Amino acid sequence: MTVKECYMALEGDYESVISRLMTEKLVQKFIIKFLADPSFENLTNAMKSENYDEAFREAHTLKGVCQNLSFTKLYSSSNSVTEALRNGEYMEAEKLMPQLEADYMQTIGAINALNTI
Repeated sequence: MTVKECYMALEGDYESVISRLMTEKLVQKFIIKFLADPSFENLTNAMKSENYDEAFREAHTLKGVCQNLSFTKLYSSSNSVTEALRNGEYMEAEKLMPQLEADYMQTIGAINALNTI
């Protein structure tokens, strides 16, 4: 799988990230590092413990990383959760978490497929 194919699989914006980071090698380096980012796990744990201030910070961090890497689909769902938490709409944030988790798993799956080459 190429980096471009990885972006297609995770429904990201390859052209945007390559214009920012300039080389596929650098893009690949950063998307592989995403696998070690704890934001999603921390967000999930914070939501389970109803620590919504921490959940907001983690969702916001995840959103920012996704924006920087042009993970468009995951950015969208993490942004929705971030905004619900920002507005104190905790039940709405809970309802949005399954979509965010599905998008996260899609992203991780695509990166793992790239990483096995």
